[in-house]
Amino acid sequence: MIRLGFDNSYRRLPERFHAAQVPARVDAPRLLAFNRPLAEDLGLDPQALLPVAADLFSGNALATDAEPIALAYAGHQFGHFVPSLGDGRALLLGEIVGRDGRRRDVQLKGSGPTPFSRRGDGRAALGPVLREYLVSEAMHALGIPTTRSLAAVATGLVVHRETPQPGAVLTRVASSHLRVGTFQYFAARSDVEGLSLLLDHALRRHDPELASDERPALAFLGAVAARQAALVARWLCVGFVHGVMNTDNTAISGETLDYGPCAFLDGYHPARKFSSIDHGGRYAFANQPSIARWNLARLAEALLPLIDAEVDRAIAAAVEVLEGFPAVFERAWQGGLRAKVGLATEEEGDAGLVAGLLAAMQACEADWTLVFRRLADAADESRDDTALRETFARPDEIDAWLAAWRARLARDARTPRERAAAMRRVNPLFVPRNHRVEQALRAAASGDLRPFETLCEVLRRPFDEQPAHAALAEPPRPEEVVSETFCGT
Repeated sequence: MIRLGFDNSYRRLPERFHAAQVPARVDAPRLLAFNRPLAEDLGLDPQALLPVAADLFSGNALATDAEPIALAYAGHQFGHFVPSLGDGRALLLGEIVGRDGRRRDVQLKGSGPTPFSRRGDGRAALGPVLREYLVSEAMHALGIPTTRSLAAVATGLVVHRETPQPGAVLTRVASSHLRVGTFQYFAARSDVEGLSLLLDHALRRHDPELASDERPALAFLGAVAARQAALVARWLCVGFVHGVMNTDNTAISGETLDYGPCAFLDGYHPARKFSSIDHGGRYAFANQPSIARWNLARLAEALLPLIDAEVDRAIAAAVEVLEGFPAVFERAWQGGLRAKVGLATEEEGDAGLVAGLLAAMQACEADWTLVFRRLADAADESRDDTALRETFARPDEIDAWLAAWRARLARDARTPRERAAAMRRVNPLFVPRNHRVEQALRAAASGDLRPFETLCEVLRRPFDEQPAHAALAEPPRPEEVVSETFCGT
């Protein structure tokens, strides 16, 4: 079997951090999708991989240097703490240092039961695997830090969820799979030595410059908070709703982790939520910044013994970091919004201007993606406002705002053409619209991968005009609206 150049620094940590486990065999592995550009970034040879890809990425065969382990972690799930979760259906094969010098995890997801499965079958269904492949790669193309998808393989097995479904395995690539929940796992056991080893590992992996800080645990908390603030601001700018922002899905790397019941806004409303298991709207669109801060508070709690030996001093220092989060997030969010409405400079009234647009959008539940894209067209003096106004059920809702916006643009330095071009670079035309994703997954379950492949190809260039696929940019008709998404576990 092939050698992939794996290392596994995490496996070298003590046994209580992970559990060795080999993937379970599958009946009839068949390669569904393979990410050549990502393979090349990892320093792998696609031509050498393809003949063995179905076996390699299903778990039927292991690279000679793979050392598969399931990782231990805990987590708050919808606010309720579970002290022992862990990889119940995933195995870390190893770590690869890519052509850019970055170390990345390579993980199989859906590869069978592990010691953390808690009576689960350890498998994954085809639909959720293809959803994660498609959406994670779309997020990457949108410029949002994310885990990536290297391959998807059908297993030939049937997995039982609400209904029997075809099985599949995803190969996921991440800067690491360290989570807030990983730190919670050791904190829940009062394992300060384990916490210290974990922090040292995380610093080497993600923040080596902080290792010599006077208070490295506190500096680490600040770095994770800054990454989460930037990440969630970017999510919001493209209308993304994660759907399951549990602490075990909060990566300390600042990458989007887990694409279960995620969705993208069609009509805008800040309380919009999609996850079938989010009954109270905990993870609704506008709640995501406050939930990110809540998750960071749980990380702070876990790190307290490492921040300061004196508990009150540790709490005071951690609270200072957490209290700074809203301002850090707001700078990132407002900066993203200014770019979306075409402002290169900053004035005191800009936040109010953008709030006025969002209020008009909410009043009409106007389509998030189309409003901002058509606003970019309206910024170009060669086009008029007709298409933009048509995105509002009551077009006069936007007229007063347009006048205020143009008055503000008059004080900005760029030419209309420059401004419009800049806006099109941050306002995508194509996102993984929920109804298009569902259509592609239904077709794939019936054996037709063409809609999935087309959608993947279009979403690799989300900011480009693609006339042949213009229909994929359109919002759903009323009968196509997807109002609920599912976790798939």
